[in-house]
Amino acid sequence: MDTFIIQGGNQLNGSVKISGSKNASLPMMAACVLTEEDVILNNVPDLRDIRTMKEILKFLGVTVEQKDTHTVSLNASKLNKNEAPYDLVRKMRASVCLLGPLLARTGSTRISMPGGCVIGPRPVDLHLKGIKGLGASVSIEHGYIKTEGKLYGADIFLGGRFGSSVTATANVLMAACLAKGVTYIESAAQEPEIIALAKMLVKMGAQVEGAGSHVITVKGVQKLHGCEIDVIPDRIETGTFMMAAAATGGKVALINADAKHIRAVTDKLLETGLSLKISSDSIEVERDKPITSADIITLPFPGFPTDLQAQMMALMTNGGGLSVITEKVYPERFMHISELNRMGADIKLETATAIVKGVKKLSGASVMASDLRASAGLVIAGLIAEGETQILRVYHIDRGYEKIEEKLALIGADIKRGKEIEHV
Repeated sequence: MDTFIIQGGNQLNGSVKISGSKNASLPMMAACVLTEEDVILNNVPDLRDIRTMKEILKFLGVTVEQKDTHTVSLNASKLNKNEAPYDLVRKMRASVCLLGPLLARTGSTRISMPGGCVIGPRPVDLHLKGIKGLGASVSIEHGYIKTEGKLYGADIFLGGRFGSSVTATANVLMAACLAKGVTYIESAAQEPEIIALAKMLVKMGAQVEGAGSHVITVKGVQKLHGCEIDVIPDRIETGTFMMAAAATGGKVALINADAKHIRAVTDKLLETGLSLKISSDSIEVERDKPITSADIITLPFPGFPTDLQAQMMALMTNGGGLSVITEKVYPERFMHISELNRMGADIKLETATAIVKGVKKLSGASVMASDLRASAGLVIAGLIAEGETQILRVYHIDRGYEKIEEKLALIGADIKRGKEIEHV
């Protein structure tokens, strides 16, 4: 397995181009199933999860053509399957976003229960509730979600125990586009990725209003056509590089970044003493004084993203005083704490709240990446640690960050990709 080997202590200085959003690209790719015409997506990141989605779409009969490094052409005119098997779906949880469009297009589906990162329970109950609400029959048999039936507009409430679900909202939104009648999705996710998907669907001929609010209205149409559209910048990659720059005390310009998508993050970073210069498509990050503590509560958008919790925790190990980080989206998403403590951090966990006491220094160590975003947090910790840090199982980070080690090296990090050495 690949590893990252980091020699800590270098400031980051320079500029980084932010890639397209993984979490926007995946449902936009799934939306190609809704039409027989060409769908062309620009600014698609070259990631492991994207490649997995391509494999699944090809299995279904979709023609997938890579026009260049970041442009993908999709054509589902020869769609010949409505089943997504376990061997493919187990690699990536977001593959469940095919459920809605595939059902709308074919009238039935058989999709394996999804896999992905181990960050605590993430049930698909809201997905199934939404699909049932549109009139389909739903059952789970032998590890597969089976759906069947004609779809009709309905009032659907998607509020869950920990707030709205982005992927469930995307699933119901896509399915409702070809349902007969009007659908009202209440307690819809407000994330920028949902707005991006809605804009794409409208460009394909769908009638969607209210994306970005808690109520989305969809008037079903008989047919959708193809389109070409750009994927939005990745707000999680943006936040990760902001925190890396803050942790190392450098000055980094993030190109192709949209600050409107991460206002909760910029607010907290300003609170810690960071300097930010924000323009329409870039963010310049500079730290010229010690980091101070901050209290964080993760929430659905527009709150602080759960996908940046681990990175913020790594930054706060370098801060003065006590920081309190409460996880309200995935309360069990704290597997990185033990690894950060191995590096000399002082973090205590009390149910869904981590209490982080800033320390004078972290020490390099061999640590294990448990999930995608935890991996990024460990990278930030490695950048500021004294000595060498080896991060194992970096295949997690390859799922969501495009060539992160190369981008970091270009702005001054001493980071290399290597192979794990087995000790006998």
